[in-house]
Parts: sequence; structure tokens; C-alpha cells
Amino acid sequence: MPTIDSILMFIKSVRIQDILDIVIIAVMIFALLTWFKTRASRFVLIGIILLGVIYVAARFFQLYLTTIVLQGFFAILLFVLVVIFQEDLRSFFERLAMLGNIRKIIRPLSSLEGTTEIIAQTAVNLAKKNIGALIVLQGDDPLNRHINGGTALDGIVSEPLLVSIFDPHSFGHDGAVIINGDRVAMFGCHLPLSMNTAKFGNLGLRHTAALGMAERSDALCIVVSEERGTISLAQQEELTVVKNAAALHEALEKFYIRNAPVEKSSLPMTWLKENTREKVIAIALACVLWVAFGYQRDILRRDFIIPIDYKNIPANWKIDEPQVSEVKVILQGPSQAFQLFDERSLKLSLDLSALAEKKREFTLAKDMLNAPSSLAVTEITPARIRVYASRLLSYTLPVNIITRNSLPNHISLQKITLTPSNVKVLIDSRLRPEQVRMETEPIDLQKITKTTMVNTKVVLPVGVSFPDGKVPSISAVIKVKKKASLGR
Repeated sequence: MPTIDSILMFIKSVRIQDILDIVIIAVMIFALLTWFKTRASRFVLIGIILLGVIYVAARFFQLYLTTIVLQGFFAILLFVLVVIFQEDLRSFFERLAMLGNIRKIIRPLSSLEGTTEIIAQTAVNLAKKNIGALIVLQGDDPLNRHINGGTALDGIVSEPLLVSIFDPHSFGHDGAVIINGDRVAMFGCHLPLSMNTAKFGNLGLRHTAALGMAERSDALCIVVSEERGTISLAQQEELTVVKNAAALHEALEKFYIRNAPVEKSSLPMTWLKENTREKVIAIALACVLWVAFGYQRDILRRDFIIPIDYKNIPANWKIDEPQVSEVKVILQGPSQAFQLFDERSLKLSLDLSALAEKKREFTLAKDMLNAPSSLAVTEITPARIRVYASRLLSYTLPVNIITRNSLPNHISLQKITLTPSNVKVLIDSRLRPEQVRMETEPIDLQKITKTTMVNTKVVLPVGVSFPDGKVPSISAVIKVKKKASLGR
């Protein structure tokens, strides 16, 4: 039995990240539970969950054979889920895509009462005349991929329109009418047939098609039997016979209330009362999964060699070489935390904004390291480092021209002009400016045959740099003239 101390230690070990982890998983489980609540495949999902519970229990009690067999099953579980729930998954992702593209119009129920009355009255009148009909009221699920054929109409629902469509001599008599809201979207449509009709006895083609559509979507299908003159409703994989016009009107009204609700303020207590069982199951399952797979039991210690990032170096200062570029860091935490972070992103940032002119010693603190919050920094080696830096002073120095080789014999040099003739530089404070000589790259005079402008660069001596690292452009104008020829 766990002691009070162990329970308190367990509670203290739970972090905010763990609570957020449980909440996210609970929301996902709740969404799955509410989605599969009305699906026939929910029984398969329940079976898989039971196998999962058996697997966790087998691991806990160290049942070797059971664990090995179930591990093999869960290894192919993803493919099994895709095969079993392919229709449900396609429908789920279709509805998910529609959330971003289609903004549902919220109509007051009063605007659809007329539509409800028209559909109910038309169905009753057709039943009295033994005229077959199949009317599909679209819900939230898209129906396009379940429909074959059909003709687009987009007309307002009216009894004359529906009666003319289902007239025995009409083109659309044998097909289905798709109604979205208060408009007839299509007519003459062919629906998918159900494969699960055994429990309903001998069904006609219209009833089988209505049940097939109800199995694949949240639509409500109204079927008027041509032989018996009865009205049936197919919804959520169920097929029921409507006793009278009042019952049909009530069923249609409930459907429209659910799919086109009146705007109302959602109170927190009202939300808590809805799907309470699913919420409790989702939270319980999320907690069990977290304890089984996410609870951080084993504490590990690992060493890392990470780079030092010198930042906020003051202007006109430079760090002298050699400098410490790496440190050894020991991190401690659960094995799950080590699996979730990329060690290549680790670095230690050392702020040099308060750098002194001479050597300065810095203490390396844990807050300088960008380690994840789930891991603790237990040691940094070395704990202190010395940074050698020097101040850079600004000077303007003349540029000296450097040449090589000689001009051709028939040409004499008049002068060489540099533009600019002086450059701004930063000199290490340990150097004297009069000791620094700024020179150009050697200019080859042997190739000069006439007055020429040459672009050249300045060679930087050791301990000298340009402000902001920008190298100035130097142009040299070499002015020459031909030598006078000797007389005869």
C-alpha cells in the first residue's frame, strides 16, 4: 500500500506541463468518444480499448506471452484502424475541413417551421396516394461523395415542387431529393445501399438506400412506401415507421432544432451537464495513460559539451584569442524529457555588456543555459572563465602606396594619387597609433602603359580593424608620361 509520504511526493512531482498534457489528451479522447457515440463501429473501438487495458495489465503483472502477442497486434494497429474506420475517418476529416471553409448559418427555428410543415404534409399526401418518395435532409456531414447522379436544382422547398419531382411519370421519381435547410439542392439522386438490413426484414430499394445514407452520415431520410403507403425515418443506422403526421412533424422539428439551433448564450453549467459520462471517461483514460506512459519515474544524468555564445560585446571592444569556446554541462531529469529535446540547440549565452578593459572573470550560472524546464542543470564545468578583451580606439590614418616592379622604359611616373588618402580605423589600445602603418596591396607598375585608375585594398596590420567591419574602397590614379626621345 502506498504511504502518505509517497502520495505527497507523487503529487509534488506533477508539473504544470503534465496537467496540460493530460488536458490535451483528455480533449482528444472526449472528441473521439462523442464522435463514435452514434457510430456502429463504436463497438470495435470499445474492443480495441479493452485490449489496451489487458495489455497494460499484462505489463504490470509481467505476463510475458500475453504482452508479446498484444505487442504484435498493436504494431499493426494503425493499419487495422485505417481499414476498420476508413468511412468514419473520412467523414471526420471532411467535417474538420468544413469548419475552416463553411460558416454554418444559424437560423431561428421559426424560419424553418414552414419547411418542416411542407415536408411533413407532402410526405403524408404522397403516402395516401401510394406514391413512393425518398427525401434526404442534410445535416452537418457533406453528402456529395455518397451520391451518384442527380440534377442540381437549388429551389425553395414547396409541396408542388416535391409532388412534381415524385410524380410517377417524372424523371426524378425513382431517385432521392436532397434538401439542405429550406432549399432543394438536388433531385434524382442515387444513394448507397445498406449491407445491414437483416434485422429490419425484407426492405425495398428505397428503404435500403435511405438506411445506407443514414449509416454513412448524420442525414435524416424520409421514405414513403409505394406498396404499403407508410412513412419511415432512417437516421443513425435505425429505420423506424412513423405512425402519423404529428409524429413525422415532431421528428423533423427535432432534426432542424439540432442542426439549426437558435442562438443562445452557453452557460458553463449547461456545458458541464452535457456528455458528462464521456467527459469523466476521457479524463480517467488520460490520467491512466499519463501514469502508464508519461509519468516520469527514472531520473537520469547526462553530460553535454555545448558552445559558448558571447553576446552584447560593447562597441569598440574585441575579445582576444584564445578564448574558451565550449563548456561541459551535466543535465538531470526523466528519460522522457531527454527524448523530447534536441541537444544541438543547447548553448550557453554569456553577456559581456559589462566587460572591463582588462581581464574579467565570469561565473557561469544555470540561467545562462537554454535547457528545457523539464531538465535540471546540476553542474557546469568550468564554473568560472576568464575573458580577455581589449578596447579599440578610433583614429584616422594616412594610407601609404605600395608598388612592385618598374614602369616600362619608355614611360616615367609623374605621381600616384589615392582616394581617399586617409581611412578611419580602430586600433587596439595596447598599440601606439604612430607604430601603425596603413598600406595598400602592392600595385604592379609593369602593366601600366598610360595614366590609369586602379582599385585596390588596404592591408590591415595586426590589432587594427575597420569600424563595423566595412572595408573602404580605395582607388589609385597612376599618372604617367612618355619619356622624351633622344635627338639624332
